[in-house]
Amino acid sequence: MPPLPVISAKQLIKFLLFKEFIFVRQKGSHQRYKHKDGRAITIPVHGKTALKRGLLNGILSELNISVEELIYFLH
Repeated sequence: MPPLPVISAKQLIKFLLFKEFIFVRQKGSHQRYKHKDGRAITIPVHGKTALKRGLLNGILSELNISVEELIYFLH
């Protein structure tokens, strides 16, 4: 498995929108996205700061998305 890239929440949101996730709601700096198959996730959006690798890994594993898919989208 390749190493996780260092990305911002905005980049992750672009990837989720590409994967057909839909913005549901926002409370403060946390945005909720949902997929038509029932998968849902909350993303903390704190400006341009990068997401911690543990958080990014948890988000990807909860959504059953591989690191390779994310890297392919970013390039």
